[in-house]
Amino acid sequence: MGLGLHGGGAAAARFFAARGCRVTVTDLRNAEVLSPSIQALADLPVRFVLGKHPEELFTGADLVIKNPAVPPSSPLLKLARRIETDISVFLRYNTSPVVAVTGSKGKSTTASAIHFCLKTEKPDSRLGGNITVSPLTFLDEEDRDPLSPVVLELSSWQLADLKASGLLKPAVAVLTIILPDHLDRYGTMEAYVADKRLIYRNQTEEDYTLCLKDDPWGRLFYGETPGHPFYYTADSLDAGEPGLYLDSEGRGFIRRAGREEEILPPRVRLPGRHNRINLLAAGGACALLGMEASAVGKALAEFPGIEHRLEYLSTRRGVDIYNDSAATIPEAAAAGVLSFQRPVVLLAGGTDKELDFGPFLQAAKQTKGIALLAGTATDKLLPLLKAEGITPAGPYAGLDEALLKAFELTDPGDVLLFSPGCTSFGMFLNEFDRGRKFKAAVNTLPD
Repeated sequence: MGLGLHGGGAAAARFFAARGCRVTVTDLRNAEVLSPSIQALADLPVRFVLGKHPEELFTGADLVIKNPAVPPSSPLLKLARRIETDISVFLRYNTSPVVAVTGSKGKSTTASAIHFCLKTEKPDSRLGGNITVSPLTFLDEEDRDPLSPVVLELSSWQLADLKASGLLKPAVAVLTIILPDHLDRYGTMEAYVADKRLIYRNQTEEDYTLCLKDDPWGRLFYGETPGHPFYYTADSLDAGEPGLYLDSEGRGFIRRAGREEEILPPRVRLPGRHNRINLLAAGGACALLGMEASAVGKALAEFPGIEHRLEYLSTRRGVDIYNDSAATIPEAAAAGVLSFQRPVVLLAGGTDKELDFGPFLQAAKQTKGIALLAGTATDKLLPLLKAEGITPAGPYAGLDEALLKAFELTDPGDVLLFSPGCTSFGMFLNEFDRGRKFKAAVNTLPD
């Protein structure tokens, strides 16, 4: 139910079809929109029912594989005999240690950095989940070392789908910063955070839970996890307190069992203090899994970052251009702006999901210029910016036009940052489609 474009639906369909199951894929979107996922299944006898969800599909199926975007309250799910997700199917058969990462922002960078580090010593480590790689794609790798960890990035929706199963018991759970997000679906922060907390619900004292001490939610998690809690912080720890912290030079240290070791070097490839905090958490997870601190630090220094998250694209006429399309909330766009010590021209805007733009406004005051894409969030943002004395360019109905205007506002030595601070629906399929279209548009700019 829900083929989607992020890989999970296609991977589940392939997993079961390859085992001789009769697989029907149903999605409310049409074949044109879903073309990449449909083409990925072209070699298999999969039936597609698109543009609708007929009830008889659910009453007649032995098993329904649910896409995370489908709300649990869907009346069609009440017709199903049994419901699973690609994550729950994976966890039922997986025998490898699991590192699970969730949060509002930073989870993809953190999960990817953990995987990058682990692969330097355990090449059979794998990365999947919300990062658009279904873990079902590597469940059956015959030659893979079963003791090599699997890193899963998990959204609140994916965690909610695991609530009743009790299948998730990560050896290390990492919670990045918690910020208001998806309130159009959850309604309250408490409901949203309740799903995040499921990441450690089944842990025991032999497992670790890494919590951000600078976040009040992180302090709550630290106090209630049944796992062994371990703080990480951008500031100092209390005297003798175990955990991870950054010093004034940005170096990261791990303190445990009376020892203190450097785990994050002063120079890394990712810009921004928020990314340094994410790398600190990643380093802590790897160290708790048994890697030496020096090996972790060496790997983190080389971590290149990931697509759509402060991703450096090119330099045009002396202007460095970055793609931060995964910044889907105001706080993420603000963090992107504050990552640079040079003048920033910001390209932002998009669709509203009932979030507070206060953090965005504070960062907007520090930009050299702003160009806005059209959308419901932009409609909400425009009067707020003007009240602060900021007159942005736009809004523009097309990305190419908005990018050209933003580029006109730059001078050599500046940064042009695409960090929308809003969700992408309406003009784009998702934030990844938005980022890819931005990169294509950048390629048309003059050198």
